[in-house]
Amino acid sequence: MTASVTDSVSTSQTELEKLVSDLRGLLANKDLDTIPEIKLLRQRIDDGMSTVRDSAVRAAQEAARQAKEAAHAADRYAHDEPWRVASAALAVGALVGFLLARR
Repeated sequence: MTASVTDSVSTSQTELEKLVSDLRGLLANKDLDTIPEIKLLRQRIDDGMSTVRDSAVRAAQEAARQAKEAAHAADRYAHDEPWRVASAALAVGALVGFLLARR
């Protein structure tokens, strides 16, 4: 689960960086250097990308931490209540078997 979240964040970050790169390429036009707002816009884009990158890294780290905590909680429960886990697995298996047998 953690890998898929990380991949999703990475893909979004890559797409955003590509979009910003395309925009910067457009803004890099030398004819636009005479416009003072272009320099300000370039700086805002750089600052925004830095903020987005930091936020994406923090979100991925938080998701990984939550996934680890959930896995540890499930592991503790399975060790503390093995008969309940086995009964639930048996019940789910019986239900699936019953549903497949009806076909």
